[in-house]
Amino acid sequence: MADKGSSFIPPKGKRPKFNFYWIYAILAIGFIAIQYFNLSNPVKEITWTRLEEILMKQDVAKIVLVNKEKAEIFIKKEKLKSDTAYKDFTKRTFGSSSADNPEFTYQVASMDIFDRMLNDTRDSMVSRMKRDSIPSTQILEFQKQYPYPPVAIDRKDVFGDILGYLFLPVILIGAWFLIMRFMSKGGGGGGGQIFNIGKSKAQLFDKDTSVSITFNDVAGLEEAKVEIMEIVDFLKNPSKYTNLGGKIPKGALLVGPPGTGKTLLAKAVAGEAKVPFFSISGSDFVEMFVGVGASRVRDLFRQAKEKAPCIIFIDEIDAIGRARGRNAITGANDERENTLNQLLTEMDGFGTNAGVIILAATNRADILDRALMRAGRFDRQINVELPDLEERKAIFQVHLKPLKLDPGLDVEFLAKQTPGFSGADIANVCNESALIAARKNKSTIEKQDFLDAIDRIIGGLEKRNKIISVHEKKVIAYHESGHATTSWLLEYAHPLVKVTIVPRGKALGAAWYLPEERQITTYEQMFDEITSAMGGRASEELIFGKVSTGALNDLEKVSKQAYAMVVYFGLNKEIGNISFYDSSGQNEYAFQKPYSEKTAETIDQEVRKIVEEAYERAKTILSENRDKLEQLATLLLEREVIFREDLEAIFGKRPWDKEEEKPPLPILLS
Repeated sequence: MADKGSSFIPPKGKRPKFNFYWIYAILAIGFIAIQYFNLSNPVKEITWTRLEEILMKQDVAKIVLVNKEKAEIFIKKEKLKSDTAYKDFTKRTFGSSSADNPEFTYQVASMDIFDRMLNDTRDSMVSRMKRDSIPSTQILEFQKQYPYPPVAIDRKDVFGDILGYLFLPVILIGAWFLIMRFMSKGGGGGGGQIFNIGKSKAQLFDKDTSVSITFNDVAGLEEAKVEIMEIVDFLKNPSKYTNLGGKIPKGALLVGPPGTGKTLLAKAVAGEAKVPFFSISGSDFVEMFVGVGASRVRDLFRQAKEKAPCIIFIDEIDAIGRARGRNAITGANDERENTLNQLLTEMDGFGTNAGVIILAATNRADILDRALMRAGRFDRQINVELPDLEERKAIFQVHLKPLKLDPGLDVEFLAKQTPGFSGADIANVCNESALIAARKNKSTIEKQDFLDAIDRIIGGLEKRNKIISVHEKKVIAYHESGHATTSWLLEYAHPLVKVTIVPRGKALGAAWYLPEERQITTYEQMFDEITSAMGGRASEELIFGKVSTGALNDLEKVSKQAYAMVVYFGLNKEIGNISFYDSSGQNEYAFQKPYSEKTAETIDQEVRKIVEEAYERAKTILSENRDKLEQLATLLLEREVIFREDLEAIFGKRPWDKEEEKPPLPILLS
């Protein structure tokens, strides 16, 4: 037990680290103190006129000429106290007195001129006193007290000279230090200084900084969780697998569209595995200095081996894992490729890497290097797909927990209204619905708020105040009615669920359609979809005799779909059963197309032929049903929003529709 008088010395490993920012704070406080000292002891520079006036009043105690450049003017003490003209100098700080500091300064241009002016002022004052019959004794006393000649001294500002010499070097060194500090910030170890720039930036999660997320917090992704949980189970119960001679996969790659929960799944692994977990982004390996990326990879795996068994998670691995030598025009990125080579060596090279499991996530698996994807590095590719109906329902239940909902809200209904939505999209729907309900001053979130949120996310914000002329509004109404009519009367086209002519986002009109869930598509199905997309422009030409630019989105969609039919899917008789699709992406930057000029000409002709046939077909369908088209457009102009029931009232039920209800997928058409 230590004595009471002994000073406490903290343990060696628990002493507080020195923070360099304290030096900045001390310098700032010192600078402020100096400025306050100077401001609290004001010394005013005056002109000769003002100095002569003070001399004539006989208020000057003495004049000190400093370095033959500046005259310091000292006022008599009794004058400072009695004369209000000197009230600013009655208070001094830091213990200074008027004897120490002058009240005024005068800049001397020439010693001879200044000396002559002082002498002339004294002579004129003596002459005036003689005219006023002042006794000679008083005149003699005045001449003795008159500050002439001034006291000349040489003064050196040692501190100022030193500061002047050191100011620029200190500023340059400080700027260099800050630049180096920010460039290597977070470089691991020792505060991330320049010598630690090659250190790994990975964030470590262990028993002291554990992650609270578990697999129970991850809704949906059931198939992905089954595969990833096997890795976690191996770390918890290794003997279960090693007794049979099995080995844990060295790596698992999470692949899927954005927002599907790849990073969330990795967080759940960190929370469940109960082993050290290193998390880092692929971009953290990229640096402006040569060799830093490879150095950070080496340092990351060195730390991981020291804490084995452990998991390394690399998010957005495509930042460094892009296929080597892909760009034939500009050449390869040597620094990125060196980083990738080091990563390949560490994952499965000459040395052993036991006990370190690699998790990575990307939504661009097609551009990754084949050496990175092979077995022995990433043994498993876990596809994290968009959620289905049941998974969307589970995701909604997670995100609806913190919301104040209307008691009659049906979660299954919301799941049916959001096909194709990712987990991030569903979270956004829930948040937007809460904002919409709050905007309407509601106490709970109702069903309509969710529907408005879905429309807001897909189509954009309604712009009811957008100025549209009567004729333009009529054109938009017939355009959208053309889409609705053709899609309703074609077997394989998506039938309409809802259409509006209220502008949303950049679109002047929006339509929501009901797609058929299918895994493969035939020529007839794609041709019906193209015909439906051309129905808007066909309606404009049929009714008004001319077309507008409002079909830009339709034409873009149709052109891409027709080109895919001819070039990719082999659905054209002239081109035949040939596909020029490059799934590997190796020909992305190729100078030469994989077909001849004659074939390219044939492709252009066939694409144009498909689009024109679909356009003529759409005009024929609309001509045969012109009365119903006009009736639908009139209803749309009147209500601005129409639904499936309105089309059934005009056209009757679609003979191809199945009895079971299918969830609508919103498709935006301008």
